[in-house]
Amino acid sequence: MIFTAFSLALGQLGDPRFRKVLLIGVGLTIGLLAIASIGFMYLVGAIVGDSITLPFLGQISWVGDALSWTSLVVMMVLSVFLMVPVASAITSLFLDQVAQAVEDRHYLGLPPADSIPLGDALRDTVNFLGVLIGANALALILYLIFSPLAPFIFWALNGFLLGREYFMLAAMRRIGREGAKKLRARHSSTIWLAGTLMAVPLSVPLVNLVVPILGAATFTHIFHQLKDRA
Repeated sequence: MIFTAFSLALGQLGDPRFRKVLLIGVGLTIGLLAIASIGFMYLVGAIVGDSITLPFLGQISWVGDALSWTSLVVMMVLSVFLMVPVASAITSLFLDQVAQAVEDRHYLGLPPADSIPLGDALRDTVNFLGVLIGANALALILYLIFSPLAPFIFWALNGFLLGREYFMLAAMRRIGREGAKKLRARHSSTIWLAGTLMAVPLSVPLVNLVVPILGAATFTHIFHQLKDRA
């Protein structure tokens, strides 16, 4: 079932609505990270000031500029690591369009899906981003302790998180939040395994930016198949 859903999602990657969501998500992510990097640089410059006075050296005027530009470089490096989780979170705001595109092609005759209120969508997105970044930050300790197993820990952890998020996105549109939670609980192992399949491409640069789209499409198929079994 998982590989069938994944294959169907792959076959629809050329859908214009898929491309639209991808471009919006990546574009907003790049803009947000750029603004954050420049803002952090100016904040450091404002705190340090134009010059500082050091013992024995006297007044130095170039330290502020040096720290500002150093902070910009640091933020740019951090942006490389933040690109995927931030893109995933922002893109999740628009994944309803991906699910609808899947249903329009493969599940004809369905009644209109329930729209998720913008406030709830924003809250879920912020929570998902926080959990995704926090969990992966804590997992760095496990990566250091169990270095040979680091890729498997990464895939298992992010597979659980992605599976949970994308299944809920697909299911809430049709059976509400509580119904989605109950269905997820009954099929938690299947959802985790499917999420792990989504987590593997996270290790591949550029390909990882497509994961939110592919995940939403795959889990829309999985939801409909699991719902029919219930």
